[in-house]
Amino acid sequence: MPFIASIAIVVILIIASAIRILREYERGVVFRLGRLVGAKGPGLIILIPFIDRMVKTSLRTVVMDVPPQDVITKDNVSVQVNAVVYFRVINPEKAIVEVENFTFATSQLSQTTLRSIAGQVELDELLGEREKINHELQSIIDNSSDPWGIKVSLVEVKHIDLPMEMKRAMAKQAEAERERRAKIINAEGEFQAAERLSQAASIISKYPVAIQLRYLQTLSEVATENNSTTIFPVPIDLFKPFLESIAKKGEE
Repeated sequence: MPFIASIAIVVILIIASAIRILREYERGVVFRLGRLVGAKGPGLIILIPFIDRMVKTSLRTVVMDVPPQDVITKDNVSVQVNAVVYFRVINPEKAIVEVENFTFATSQLSQTTLRSIAGQVELDELLGEREKINHELQSIIDNSSDPWGIKVSLVEVKHIDLPMEMKRAMAKQAEAERERRAKIINAEGEFQAAERLSQAASIISKYPVAIQLRYLQTLSEVATENNSTTIFPVPIDLFKPFLESIAKKGEE
């Protein structure tokens, strides 16, 4: 009786070791006596005890941070650049057979590619054209990791750390640019004001009575203020019609 119980326990253990359950996002790469059988899953997997060996792989997207890399740009500026890489396994067999550790290999490939691409561009392009650089990084890393069964879907440059003297120089440049724009806007305003005044002077020269109407309008505006005393210069032209009328009556 104890012997039968022992045999039953052994059989149960062998059956348990032969059964594997894989989740929807998992695949099992099976080796039989060292030779590749293929990738299986998801669901229930039956292995031959002591003969089959399974290596489990996840198909979910992996978000990997690329550590800061010391880079000298094309215009000889020393910067530190880091990035983030999104990749996933699309061929579990290649990911296990073709490379020893696909995560480590992808990380090293991303670091060397980031240094290479950042060193081929100038600082202004590195700062202002990130989308173009991200696309170039993604294309190169994806093509290089394709033999490993890896699909790189996105690469994003996260941060560019500039030297302190470069930050100060860029701050001075930005301040000078703002001052230049302010002076241009002020000059354009002065030009438009002068142009309008020139047009107004031209109209007044054709219609002298317009200046009298303008004086009367200004007097009306000043009168609305709470002033105890208002001194307002009145042009002699305003009284010219009355003076002419008086002169004609005197001649008569």
